[in-house]
Amino acid sequence: MVRLALLSVSNKTGIIDLARSLVEEFDFDLISSGGTAQALKDAGLPVTKVADYTGSPEILGGRVKTLHPRIHGGILARRDVPQDITDLENNQIRPIDLVVVNLYPFEETIAKPGVTLLEAVEQIDIGGPAMLRASSKNFAHLAVLCDPAQYDEYLEELRQNNGVASLEFRQKAALKGFSHTASYDQAIASYLADAQQYTLSGTQLQSLRYGENPHQPATWYQTGTTPTGWAAATKLQGKELSYNNLVDLEAARRIIAEFTDTPAATIIKHTNPCGTALGSTISEAYQKAFNADSTSAFGGIVALNRPIDAATASELTKTFLECVVAPSCEAEAQEILAKKSNVRVLTLADLSSGPKDTVKAIAGGFLVQASDDIIADTSQWQVVTERQPTDSELAELLFAWKVCKHVKSNAIVVTSDRTTIGVGGGQMNRVGSVKIALEQAGEKAKGAILASDGFFPFDDSVRTAAAAGITAIVQPGGSLRDKDSIKAANELGLLMVLTGVRHFLH
Repeated sequence: MVRLALLSVSNKTGIIDLARSLVEEFDFDLISSGGTAQALKDAGLPVTKVADYTGSPEILGGRVKTLHPRIHGGILARRDVPQDITDLENNQIRPIDLVVVNLYPFEETIAKPGVTLLEAVEQIDIGGPAMLRASSKNFAHLAVLCDPAQYDEYLEELRQNNGVASLEFRQKAALKGFSHTASYDQAIASYLADAQQYTLSGTQLQSLRYGENPHQPATWYQTGTTPTGWAAATKLQGKELSYNNLVDLEAARRIIAEFTDTPAATIIKHTNPCGTALGSTISEAYQKAFNADSTSAFGGIVALNRPIDAATASELTKTFLECVVAPSCEAEAQEILAKKSNVRVLTLADLSSGPKDTVKAIAGGFLVQASDDIIADTSQWQVVTERQPTDSELAELLFAWKVCKHVKSNAIVVTSDRTTIGVGGGQMNRVGSVKIALEQAGEKAKGAILASDGFFPFDDSVRTAAAAGITAIVQPGGSLRDKDSIKAANELGLLMVLTGVRHFLH
């Protein structure tokens, strides 16, 4: 008996090649809806439109196409239950052996600026999830594919098993189908929900060797139905990514996303930047970042906001690094990096887009907050000292402030020539962070800028900074004792700017 495949896809990647193999190599009949049917017909493939197969036209502007007993009966029929087979025969329904479905691009639609609720609602798929759930439920008797990445594997299953996909494959595909609809529904629920409900789901991307420590199991999940962020990155070389690699890569991405107009490089250790710098070229930016703290850079995570060229690749190979990520990598640079085969080299075209929310688990629940993605606006800053900033000082203050935002609180960052020269973070008091940053800067602190993620409750840190040679300070302000810090700055000839925005990072 000739088998029947139902193809109805929004993402048509690979569908023509799959359909051709089904018809020419495995003797399938094809039924399809709307745009998919037209694409198959244009490719010269024999296909029956769903409306012709069911005898019911598409109605309501395409909202109802595949919701019909001839479709769902053919999907849900159990081939080992006599009554099911009798029902198919009595209603002239053919059993369906393969369902290939992916869903309307709801997530892509709501990601567009200015999209209306009406536009979003029209991208909520109904027939697709129904077919995915039905065929996934009946995996004992048919196969379901919801991702173009499955097509070749399915065809190979047929080739290796006399034209029948194994039960193991069908069950695995069914799980992917249910995961696909779960992620899809989660995206819709999150879009429509108010603050009373927050849903979070993901599809397992891969099991990791372990978590932060070897005794902690860990898994990497992809949110949404379309790979974005690190799930969309391309790994050019190196070992598999670890839990800590991914955490540090995200910290590096957040910093590098602050800089778009100028070549920038950052080196991360334990989510904190040990070196961040701007340069006239990406190679210069990396060298400045590395030299900022070459000791801590050993075993670091590097993020670059420009393609890796040969000059930068040569510098990257001079020390041990865990990971390097950039928007792209030139061919010559890739050949150079290949000499360090263990370093993980990734490309991610979009390093600026990150999650809208941050989520942290606590006992009995979890906390959700909007991501700290506010853009620094120097026009809103307040110069509170007698000394006013030059254009160069203002640019340096902005650079220091952007980096400080991504250092663990209490955070202090000292910079010069758009390069970090001292970083103090994660201390229990701000005085300790100031001392660490200034000690690391050493003599380079003379004439440098200091940024603090929170206000100074006393003037002691201002005086310590001035004694080390700091000439300007940027901080949020907001302390009852701001006047004491401002008075000390004026007394010592420092420039002080208040941003009015705090950037604690716990």
